[in-house]
Amino acid sequence: MDAETTPAPGVPRAFEASAAASFSALILHEDHHLIAMNKPAPLLTQAPQGIPSLEAMVKAYIKEKCGKPAGVYLGIPHRLDRPVSGVVLFARNTKAAQRVHSQFQEHLVQKTYWAVVEGLVVPDNGTWEDWIRKRPEEARVERAREGEPGAKHALLEYRTLGRHADGATWLELRPRTGRMHQLRVQTAWRGHAILGDTTYSASVRAFGPDVELPRDRVIALHARSLVLQHPFTKATLTLEAPPPPYWPVADRSEPHGE
Repeated sequence: MDAETTPAPGVPRAFEASAAASFSALILHEDHHLIAMNKPAPLLTQAPQGIPSLEAMVKAYIKEKCGKPAGVYLGIPHRLDRPVSGVVLFARNTKAAQRVHSQFQEHLVQKTYWAVVEGLVVPDNGTWEDWIRKRPEEARVERAREGEPGAKHALLEYRTLGRHADGATWLELRPRTGRMHQLRVQTAWRGHAILGDTTYSASVRAFGPDVELPRDRVIALHARSLVLQHPFTKATLTLEAPPPPYWPVADRSEPHGE
């Protein structure tokens, strides 16, 4: 299935226009139980039928490859926000879905993100701890205090990978909790908003390709890797996704301090 000639159902116009490789180039891992993808932003991970999503793309790919006219099962143990790129893992049967979901629930999956943020982050590495609460009827979160209704603990480890001449910092982020928009707010609350993330910083600079619609804007947050146990073989599975070509770290300069 070639995205340049025959785009799969569910591919938004912004992605079609920028696709430079076949759909298969987005596949990071594939076996009888799992399929891992490098999700392009601003594609949704999952959406109702008829709305573009990565789920729709993968189902169309499996249906065509395996000849399943009756439909395709796809378990989704985790998701990425629309403007975020990177590793998304799907399960191809219910037993795999249950076992992978349990690893996410028990915080056994090691998640690593890359982010480019405003300003000079100091010190070079550390841990950020906050309490987060979802705003009622809104797709965003706010700062809370321990013990308040709806407050959830958010713990994030970070490491500086590089600095940019324009005053931005390239970070590696490792969340120890899985809260809605956790990485986006924990950086923004410290004056280091992720580039392009106007949801949590009105003054943050733009990021990524020019787009016609606000919903197609992307931010400088990339799910770099997942490390987990394969649900059947029990082997350690490391899934790593290269960032999009428009990322400022695409030159792979040496990480800071290494």
